[in-house]
Amino acid sequence: MKRIKTISEFHQFRHLPAPEHPLISVTEIDLVKQTVNKESMNWCYDFYAIGMKRVSFSNHINFRYGQQPFDFNEGILSFVAPNQLLSLSVDTKQETTQSGWLLLIHSDFLWNTPLAKSIRKYDFWDYSVHESLFLSVKEEATLIHIFKNIQQEYHANIDRFSKQIIIAQIESLLTYADRFYHRQFITREKTNHQLLEKLETLLDDYFSSNELVIKGVPTVQYITDALNVSPNYLRGLLKVLTGQNTQQLIHDKLIEKAKEKLSVTDFSISEIAYALGFEHPQSFTKLFKSKTNLSPLAYRQSFN
Repeated sequence: MKRIKTISEFHQFRHLPAPEHPLISVTEIDLVKQTVNKESMNWCYDFYAIGMKRVSFSNHINFRYGQQPFDFNEGILSFVAPNQLLSLSVDTKQETTQSGWLLLIHSDFLWNTPLAKSIRKYDFWDYSVHESLFLSVKEEATLIHIFKNIQQEYHANIDRFSKQIIIAQIESLLTYADRFYHRQFITREKTNHQLLEKLETLLDDYFSSNELVIKGVPTVQYITDALNVSPNYLRGLLKVLTGQNTQQLIHDKLIEKAKEKLSVTDFSISEIAYALGFEHPQSFTKLFKSKTNLSPLAYRQSFN
């Protein structure tokens, strides 16, 4: 795996002119004509990368982000945080056609600014590439305007206002991306509701099997791995569509099963707790009471 530590090293890697600033770079990637001639390539960055691009390949090519494949022939906005893995594999030597923008930001550029602390609050830094943002024409125009504003400052003579203006534009870009992602959760209705259906089926199957006793309560990571999505993406989608996060949905399903056992069986509270995957009955009682305002025993007694 190739680790690209600096923005200057990235420019050399992609056969670009040297950056005008060592800690930030903005490039119109349609100016980059590059031949991919390696069978496979794996790399990660030590800086942030925001790409808005369309990439067309003349022959078969697989682009992967982490373990996820993605077709770049659609215009998308993607975010890569430091240390995230990317990989590329090709069948034969071929030409690529690219268009769009690429913004690289080293964390040192953000030093002593509010954005240094707030940049990671955006969940999309941890989304997989197949969870990238699909832009409408109007949204794409809005972001192109921001990229051009950054480019204008990037190429201008540096003064004491330059960094402040660029930081403000980056903040604007991130805020718009957050807004557009929330729109995507709503407008990509079929895909998102199919994911919700898979989640419901997955939880139903898990809670109806012996998995609870053997493995305990399912974790968020288990759920996202089974659904082939990133934890932050699923959390963001569920928050928009249901008002709850993944952990809350797991707990709701757990309480539903607990109520069933409390109302139709004679098992003790401890036996029910162990059957639901809890190591300690006290933990089960605490969760049940927080969700229902009743202890498991009080809930059972309400049926008598």
